[in-house]
Amino acid sequence: MKKYDGLYIFAGSARDEVLDKIIESATAEIINLSGKILSTEVLGKKPFARQMKKRDNGVFVKIRFELAPALIAALTKRYKLVDEVFRVQILAVDERLEALLVQQAEDAKVREAAKAAAAAEAETLENAASTEEE
Repeated sequence: MKKYDGLYIFAGSARDEVLDKIIESATAEIINLSGKILSTEVLGKKPFARQMKKRDNGVFVKIRFELAPALIAALTKRYKLVDEVFRVQILAVDERLEALLVQQAEDAKVREAAKAAAAAEAETLENAASTEEE
């Protein structure tokens, strides 16, 4: 099983109540192929740069899932049969890059905590010096 990010564009006329059902049907296709849904993020309704198939906008949804690499072609073929799925783009997640980004985020948090501690210590020393002068 490999991790993938799928960017789905659904018909722009989809309402919130209908959108949930459409997302469930899209994720059901992944589950039917023995995949696993990791996360779902609705990015919202966005306009297209130019009109496509007489449509001006679409609802963008990002779904992260795990699936066997051999089944990706079968998944995209299934989506071509679903009317609500306007477009889909599936990209493999680079595990090394993702681990590096997580490590960089953790390092940034550590640096911020060290800066905050140093600033607090400097303030304490400054307050102590000002009370000694009085």
